[in-house]
Amino acid sequence: MEQFPQFKLENQNGDIITNDDLKGLTVIYFYPKDNTPGCTTQACDLRDNIEAFNDLDVTVYGVSGDTKESHQKFIEKKDLNFDLLVDENNELASAAGVIGDKTVFGKKVRGIVRTTFIVNENNEIVKRFDKVSPKKHVEQLLEFLKEG
Repeated sequence: MEQFPQFKLENQNGDIITNDDLKGLTVIYFYPKDNTPGCTTQACDLRDNIEAFNDLDVTVYGVSGDTKESHQKFIEKKDLNFDLLVDENNELASAAGVIGDKTVFGKKVRGIVRTTFIVNENNEIVKRFDKVSPKKHVEQLLEFLKEG
C-alpha cells in the first residue's frame, strides 16, 4: 500500500501533529481556503457528522495553506470540532500530490485541489478521494468507512 507523506504541522492551537499521532483510521482532507463557500460547506458537514466518525474511531484533520490565526477564526466562526493543520508553504499538499491547476471564478490558478485521504495507523493510504464534492463528501466517507 502507498504511504502517506511524512509531516510535522501545527494545528490551530500551535500543537505539533505528525504521522505518529495517527491512531487507527484518520481522515485527512485538503481544502483550498478557510471561510470560502465550498470549504465552509465541507467543514460544517464534517462538524455536524463528527459523532459518526467518533463512533467509528476515526479522527478528522483538515489541511490548507491558511495561517494558524485564520484556522482559529474559521473554527470559532463555524464552531468546528476537529483540528485544522497549517500547511502555509503547501509542503504536505505538494508531497501528497494535491496541488494542481483549477479554475476559480473563471481564472486558471494553481493551488490545492480538494482531496481526501483515509490513512491507517501504519501510515498507509487506505483510500484516496479526488476532486471531492463539498456537499457529498461526508456521505462518501461514511459509506466507505462503514463498509470497512
